Amino acid sequence: MMQERVLVHAPLGRDAIVAIELLRSGGIAAVACEDLARMPLDLRQDAAAAVLTEEAFHLADAKPLLAWIETQPPWSDFPFIVLSKRGGGPERNPALARLSAILGNVIFVERPFHPETLISVVRNALRGRRRQYQARDVLEDLRDSEERLSTALRAGKLGTWELTIETRRMNASPLCKAFFGRAPDEPFSYDDLIDSISPVDRNRVRDAMARSIETGEDYFIDHGVVWPDASTHWVEIRARIVTDRGEPRMIGVFQDVTAKKHAEAELLRFSGQLEQLVEERTAQLRQNEEKLRQAQKMEAIGQLTGGVAHDFNNLLAAILGNLDLLRKRLAGAPQLERYIDGATQGAKRGAALTQRLLAFARRQDLKPEPVDLGLLVGGMRSLIERSLGPLISVRTGLANDLPPAVVDANQLELAILNLVVNSRDAMPDGGDLSIVLEQSAPPPALELPPGAYLRLAVTDTGTGMDAATLKSAIEPFFSTKELGKGTGLGLSMVHGLAIQLGGKLHITSAVGIGTTAELWLPASSVPVQPADTIAAEPVEAPASTILFVDDDFLIAMSTVDMLEDLGHTVIEANSAREALDILNSGRHVDAIITDHAMPGMTGVELADRARALRPGLPVLLATGYADLPAGVISDLPRLGKPYQQHELSAKLSMILTASPRHGGEAS
Repeated sequence: MMQERVLVHAPLGRDAIVAIELLRSGGIAAVACEDLARMPLDLRQDAAAAVLTEEAFHLADAKPLLAWIETQPPWSDFPFIVLSKRGGGPERNPALARLSAILGNVIFVERPFHPETLISVVRNALRGRRRQYQARDVLEDLRDSEERLSTALRAGKLGTWELTIETRRMNASPLCKAFFGRAPDEPFSYDDLIDSISPVDRNRVRDAMARSIETGEDYFIDHGVVWPDASTHWVEIRARIVTDRGEPRMIGVFQDVTAKKHAEAELLRFSGQLEQLVEERTAQLRQNEEKLRQAQKMEAIGQLTGGVAHDFNNLLAAILGNLDLLRKRLAGAPQLERYIDGATQGAKRGAALTQRLLAFARRQDLKPEPVDLGLLVGGMRSLIERSLGPLISVRTGLANDLPPAVVDANQLELAILNLVVNSRDAMPDGGDLSIVLEQSAPPPALELPPGAYLRLAVTDTGTGMDAATLKSAIEPFFSTKELGKGTGLGLSMVHGLAIQLGGKLHITSAVGIGTTAELWLPASSVPVQPADTIAAEPVEAPASTILFVDDDFLIAMSTVDMLEDLGHTVIEANSAREALDILNSGRHVDAIITDHAMPGMTGVELADRARALRPGLPVLLATGYADLPAGVISDLPRLGKPYQQHELSAKLSMILTASPRHGGEAS
């Protein structure tokens, strides 16, 4: 608690000293105030009362003190004790009467006075000041409570209202008025409130209010409100009956619940739509289950295709190897060489087919590189024409001098075939198909990154698609074909490929007119790399001892013959385990040629084990995959299956001459 001080201002004689000593003798803290003009400053510093002599107001400027009195807070009525001269109180002394009017809370003590009189008067003044302090604290607490309540109401967006039940007099806060479409300063009576209630809710509101008044139970209801602008809103009311002022009143809050009601209505509407959608979907579901089975079948076919392609590669390798050896044995027989050339070309076509099969089976990782799309599309023309049949004419418009596109050539060929087959199915009675390739700027709607792009467009004159079908065209498993006639994966695969390559698939269509599928692909500033060329004549490799590992008998037989024909000594192993046994035996080996896909241990695993036994030993990996399966990482040089003798010789020469140690004896 702050210390209570009494200020004493008596400018003449020893009056100030005497008064201070008297007060202190009575246990009252008293200090002198030398200047009446600075008394307001001292009053602000925990002064609880002031003792002044009458003549002080004649000898100094009292305006600062009077100004301070006028600006006191509402709870304050500062007490003054004025020591007057002999001659009576304010009723007989006009000067004191004026001081009484100016100072307000003033007590006059006529001199001379008994010491106890002054002490008693000052103590009474201090008690009065304490009560003022208590009133101040109560007012501040009340103001804080009101501010907290007001803050809470604003935070909760609650409008307050109070209704006197007998007189129907109502007070509403500005926010409450706003919930009824009224301005803050606009009158809003109980009748206005009732008139604002939606007609369908008015009787329900009256009944609920009457029940609350009769029983004393809390009033809680929501109802519609019609604003003056005829718009409809919703409010929620919570109130209770109080009787703290003698007459019963209903006090509570309003809250705008328009958004909540709209959400509930939307939820109800959505529930109905959802129920209908569930009914509709139960049937785009049984069909999808069948499509899923079809997709699983296609996955199994893909796996089977990959296996078949691998085995087919082995067969072609044996054929090409034997044809190479046969060509050397029959040198000088032109007619027989022509037959051998025909068989070789057929085997090479078969090798190209296996690469397509492997791409279809997803056994090749995506490998984007600069590709001349004009050459790619032109090279596919005969394949496209065979896929379309005789009823559909094909026209190509391939611009010249185009930059290459960054694509995976095998995957892009599959994507083009997918688009062509879709167009064929959309033209059962025949029609026209055009393939256009050009450099163009993609429209902003495609939201592609800045840069140069090539546009590859496949356009047909088929049945076309409506807006709903077009919207779902690239969704997985979506198909307009009869059950069993398609997987619904074609366009989704094309779309996924375009996204992977940094481009986009854009389709436009109109019923009865046809469809255009545009593949937007990023152009490359890097030129197309020339294909590796291998001399027709075998590259001579130094005569070496080669450990050849392959589990396929035909491959092993033809490759061993080709190696021996090149002058090498060959140690044959039919499994990786057998090859390790040979290395562990200490036999001399200059290099290993191994198949990759073998039971028990792959070629990559064999190479790692072999290098651990004999560091620096060259290993050549023979595989039918352009890229090893996912998860397999290796820096081994590779010989693609099927291979001919000159390719085998060139690769073998490369690894032998690059090896830091030519030999490979057991260390």
